[in-house]
Amino acid sequence: MAAQPVPHPSTDKKRVKVYELRNNDWFDRGTGFCTAAFNISEDGQQRDPRVIVESEDQPDRVILDTRICKEDGFHKQQDTLIVWTDPGNGVDMALSFQEAEGCAMIWKFINGIQQQYHSVTAPDDGLSDDLAMDAPNPISLPPATMANLAEIESQMRGYSGTANGRDALTKYVLNEDFIGKLIPLVSDAEDLESLNDLHRLCNIMKIIILLNDTSIIEHAVSDECVIGVVGALEYDPDFPSHKANHRQWLEGEGRYKEVVRIEDSQILKKIHQTYRLQYLKDVVLARILDDNTFSVLNSLIFFNQVDIVQHLQSNAAFLAELFNIFKSPQPDPRRKKEAVLFIQQCCAIAKNLQPPARQTLYNNFLAHGLLQVINFGLRHGDVAVRVGATDILVSMIDHDPQMIRSMVYRQLHEKQLPLTESLIDLLLVEVDLGVKSQISDALKVLLDQGPPVQPEAFAKANGEYAARAATRIPPNADPQQDNFLSSFYEHSAIKLFHPLITLQGRASMEFSVQQASMFTYLIEILCFFIRQHQHRSKFFVLNNDIVLRISQLLNCPEKFLKLVAIRFLRQLIGLQDEFYVKHVIEKKVIGPILDVLAKTMPRDNLLSSACLEFFEFIRKENIKELVKHIVENYRDKIQGLAYLDLFRTFLIRYDQTGGFSANMDYFIEVEDEPRKRANIINPKTGALMEHLAMDQAEEEYWNTSDDEDDLQTRPGNRVLSMNGESPSAKPLVDYASDEEGDENVEAGAISADEERQGDGLRKADESPRDAAPPPERLSEKRRREEDEEDDLSKMVQHKRRNSSSASSNASSVSGVLRKKKTISGARDAGGGPKKIAISLSPNLKSGNGQGHSRFDGEA
Repeated sequence: MAAQPVPHPSTDKKRVKVYELRNNDWFDRGTGFCTAAFNISEDGQQRDPRVIVESEDQPDRVILDTRICKEDGFHKQQDTLIVWTDPGNGVDMALSFQEAEGCAMIWKFINGIQQQYHSVTAPDDGLSDDLAMDAPNPISLPPATMANLAEIESQMRGYSGTANGRDALTKYVLNEDFIGKLIPLVSDAEDLESLNDLHRLCNIMKIIILLNDTSIIEHAVSDECVIGVVGALEYDPDFPSHKANHRQWLEGEGRYKEVVRIEDSQILKKIHQTYRLQYLKDVVLARILDDNTFSVLNSLIFFNQVDIVQHLQSNAAFLAELFNIFKSPQPDPRRKKEAVLFIQQCCAIAKNLQPPARQTLYNNFLAHGLLQVINFGLRHGDVAVRVGATDILVSMIDHDPQMIRSMVYRQLHEKQLPLTESLIDLLLVEVDLGVKSQISDALKVLLDQGPPVQPEAFAKANGEYAARAATRIPPNADPQQDNFLSSFYEHSAIKLFHPLITLQGRASMEFSVQQASMFTYLIEILCFFIRQHQHRSKFFVLNNDIVLRISQLLNCPEKFLKLVAIRFLRQLIGLQDEFYVKHVIEKKVIGPILDVLAKTMPRDNLLSSACLEFFEFIRKENIKELVKHIVENYRDKIQGLAYLDLFRTFLIRYDQTGGFSANMDYFIEVEDEPRKRANIINPKTGALMEHLAMDQAEEEYWNTSDDEDDLQTRPGNRVLSMNGESPSAKPLVDYASDEEGDENVEAGAISADEERQGDGLRKADESPRDAAPPPERLSEKRRREEDEEDDLSKMVQHKRRNSSSASSNASSVSGVLRKKKTISGARDAGGGPKKIAISLSPNLKSGNGQGHSRFDGEA
């Protein structure tokens, strides 16, 4: 293959952006410098034509390195775009050049290489068969006349059925300006009222556009062709009795309005072209577009919008003149309105741009006074202007809410009227429900201070230790946001919720559609404030009696307002905040909910379901204060609903506890009781331990050494430490009396609560693995016990004087003996196999106070 001269040396670098099509959206891969040249391999023989883009920020990084081959199908669009499909992965790629000259130079090289592929023919060349139809103008169509329309349509359908035929047809249409030859036939057919010819012209135009060639589409929407093209497409044979009005729409006066004159003719051309492409895609060809044509149209629109926005935001004089419209001493209402709508269109286009380009546009707008424009638009009498200003604000909030908050902070610092005031004024008077919804969302985003800190819920979930740790965490609040919220609750909140506050004393609860929708959005905002601004919202709700005002809406005839009120009250109790629970009880707002439920039942609808879920939540979450309040104050109403298990359970549980339910877990099953015991934390070890009521004397005894230290520290004995007790250990019981039952020497812990049968005496409970000692062992114990009786009796009496009984249950053994609870934590606390077993003589029945005990050390 002979090499043609390279159009420019490889050192010529042109600034370019690289785009990649992902999910029908162009993704910016970066900005760099493009070169096109032959790549010589190591052996110096193989030469591959390649297009390489090196990163602008990192020159050593290559953004794009693609080989030019026949299958790529490079195409030049407009003056600064080159698009192609990568044959390796089938991804659509694009190069957007900063200058048209650079694009022309790179395209000259690429086009020269492609011409070599198409012009070279050889017997052994595998491409020769495919190139057979790639010769210039390999096809020929009949002349464009009324008589030949049927033949032209037939041949075009045949050529468009194959890839090579489509390429040949594309070249013929472009080279022969076939579209320009067909356009006069539209007027001729209309003059002759030849409907069949008009239908054929429509089909021919569809075939030409669906060739998916960017040059053809750009030519079709040009000033000289667009009216004729859409005129032919008005006569769709699929709807023979109907005719569209595309020409009337595109020719309509006043469609294009120039708020500030744009001097650049290329930008003006792209603006008109983009509008026509959008109309062609969304209206004219909406039914017949295939994926390829849709992608081509979207690509053309996207790159046009990028060029338009970049030109506008880089033109400082244009932006200054645009925003000076709102600062002019001689206001022009019509021009201001058009300026707002123009900025709205710019923000709508910016949604399709990459985030950096969108951020640059918004920053330029804000620097020139965009907030003043938004304030003007929100207070304008024309609903179109208000919608435009709201769209601008929502677009910027969706992109970066902190950017708008910073502008509001600056307004407050400069003692200007903040943007939130304009939003509140518009929310209260706006009749358009869509605008109300957008303003409501904007207020919530601007006043959002992040996820709230909930120490009560944190403590409930993690215990006392975690709650103490949470209180030591410093608040992560922005001081500017804090000042903004303080100012809002001092001045703006009263204005925002004024319609709710003024419900006091109102007898009639009938509202217009606008008022009812306003209450819906206000209560939705208030629920958001209660979740996010805990302390400020509590004061506001209490100070303005908001709960009682919203409960008045339960008397409205509109069911959706009743649902809104129930949702608010459900939000309050759902927080399980003691403040709101007491406030709901104090205002007695649950009674109206019971009235609504009584009127609605037994019908099953959304209103009754909301009421039932409200009370089911109270039962499920065991909010005892509310249950007691409900039964004590509304017992008659509850009895009227007692055919429901939910309310029957309220009555039964309340009657069983006698009303003393504030500190009783009557919704907790008996099996859960052991888990409800209060535990405390050992300050030295951090382990949980059972809380014991101990006096000062006992603390001193256990914390100081005594005469028995040598006995307790012998290898055969081990003393249990309260601080070393495991969390699962049962309570340690003090020695209450000398006259207690015998303990098993072999037991792993001191046990209690097991009754001994036989001679009428009761024996302390043992662990499940311990068996009752036989009589022989008891007699041996008594014989060995005689030797140590005096010393051990003194020790037991000494301990008895310094200890107090805690959590021991009396067990009658001839009126004297008592049960003792099991201690199973000796091994866990000590970590060793040595234990202490205490045996008390079983022959003490008379209760004379003189007992015998001994300590046996076991390995």
